[in-house]
Amino acid sequence: MPKKLYSIPILVVFLLMVVYFYLGANVTTTTTPLEKVNNSVNSSQMKITSPAFSNNQPIPVKYTCDGADVNPPLTFENVPEGTQSLALIVDDPDASMGTWVHWLVFNISPQEKGVDEDSLPQDAIEGTTDFGDPTYGGPCPPSGTHRYFFKLYAVDTKIGLTESTNKEELLDYIEGHILGYSELVGLYSR
Repeated sequence: MPKKLYSIPILVVFLLMVVYFYLGANVTTTTTPLEKVNNSVNSSQMKITSPAFSNNQPIPVKYTCDGADVNPPLTFENVPEGTQSLALIVDDPDASMGTWVHWLVFNISPQEKGVDEDSLPQDAIEGTTDFGDPTYGGPCPPSGTHRYFFKLYAVDTKIGLTESTNKEELLDYIEGHILGYSELVGLYSR
């Protein structure tokens, strides 16, 4: 009889561990882009917008894999004083394999007022996306509606990285150097 009582707590502990590891493996924690930045960032002033779509609205087909697959025009406002460089990350947190990076651009001059359609600002560098290339790759969800975050960072230094740079390397490099942050969210469905 004592043997059976002893095995019940072990079974309970085992089941709790299974539930813990199952939930831990399947719960995605959403980290804010500012977790890697200094606490004095004033993100309320700087702004990124697009004349092609409004925040939380559909991205036109032209800027997706179903269209011309060119980058949309973007506008930057209220870049903080002391900014030496801007960085732009476009990613899709709804991708089934985890957040998918669609575009990575850095060393954008703080004097730039935005990015024109199907272009790259002078002297800016495109990093490597999850498509494996240093170029824009438009929204292309397999099905359903995905969100595409256009994240603009103002940093207090030039970014000494190359086109082989990925998103994590860029975020590590600018950690502690971010003066401002803004994001624009576009939607695309297939």
